[in-house]
Amino acid sequence: MIHIISDLHLCEERPDLTALFEHFMDEIAPQSEALYVLGDLYESWIGDDDDSAFVESTIQKFKAYSDSGKKLYFQHGNRDFLLGDSFAQKTGGELLDEVHSIQLGDKKAIMMHGDSLCWDDKEYMQFREIVRSEQWQQQLLSQPLEVRRGIAADLRAKSRQAQENKASAITDVHPQAVEEVLQKSDAKILIHGHTHRPDFHDIEVDGKHCQRIVLSDWGEKGHYLAVLDDSICEHYFTT
Repeated sequence: MIHIISDLHLCEERPDLTALFEHFMDEIAPQSEALYVLGDLYESWIGDDDDSAFVESTIQKFKAYSDSGKKLYFQHGNRDFLLGDSFAQKTGGELLDEVHSIQLGDKKAIMMHGDSLCWDDKEYMQFREIVRSEQWQQQLLSQPLEVRRGIAADLRAKSRQAQENKASAITDVHPQAVEEVLQKSDAKILIHGHTHRPDFHDIEVDGKHCQRIVLSDWGEKGHYLAVLDDSICEHYFTT
């Protein structure tokens, strides 16, 4: 069995989310053979050299999981796209490409964070292109930690304000983007997060029945998918 989670948005200011995360890692995750984290694990990530006690405590939870012989995988989200090789090494996990393929029974599935599918959010897509550039990231990571913390806080505030002023449809995935990524990957299942709109969508691509499965963000409850062969079940939990 594998577990899939996304959009935890962990931060020191939300001990309730940290409690859900710790419960999941201690009580639920050990039931799986592999854990996939599809981005936005953290509310923000300022670099693998972040030495805060909070970050270290989350890393140790992942390390305990991987040390038990289980597989651990991470994808970048729009909040934690600076996660790097050092983080992966500390946790015992592996960083995946933006689109990751996996075989679920006799069906091919792909996993993504999902932000690159939001074509109608043109403002964000332009911002995404800038911050994903090597030059921008190198310039940011060259700044002292405290400066980066301030930059991250400013970006979070601007992001919240921008989201409040956008129509709901703009921040959802574009149907053509979904169709194209499924066609390109020759997959029948797309699993993603980002939009915070959990659901199982039945869609048709090139005359074939496909599924788009959306993970929830974490709030009062945690959310995960449990996958065994081609059976995919969603679960909510509390501490």
